[in-house]
Amino acid sequence: MLGALTVLLVFQLAGEVIVQFAGWPIPGPVIGLLLLFLGLCLRGSLAEPLRDTANGILQHLSLLFVPAGVGVMVHFSRVAGEWLPILAAVVVSTALAIAVSALVMQVMVRRGDGEDA
Repeated sequence: MLGALTVLLVFQLAGEVIVQFAGWPIPGPVIGLLLLFLGLCLRGSLAEPLRDTANGILQHLSLLFVPAGVGVMVHFSRVAGEWLPILAAVVVSTALAIAVSALVMQVMVRRGDGEDA
C-alpha cells in the first residue's frame, strides 16, 4: 500500500512541477491525474496494490469536503455577497456536465450496438 500511495503522490508532484514551470492555470493534481491515466494506458493494466489503495482513498472521499465546507463558512459573508454569480456558475456547469454526459453516453451506446453483450 505504501508503494502505491507513493506512486499516486509522485504523479501529483509531477503535475505540480509541470504546472509551476509551465505557468498553466490548471491545478497540478489534474495534470498528475492525466499523467497517471496515460501511464496506465501505456501499461495496459492496473496493478492490484494501486487499485486497492485508490479504492481505499475513494471510500473516504467525503472527508475531503470538510475543509471546503469550513472555507465556505469562514468566508460566508463573501459568498453571500456573490451568490448570484455562484448560483449561475453552478447551474450552467451542472447543465453542461449533464449535456456532455448524455452525448458521451449516446456515442458509447452507438459504438456498442454492433457488439454482443
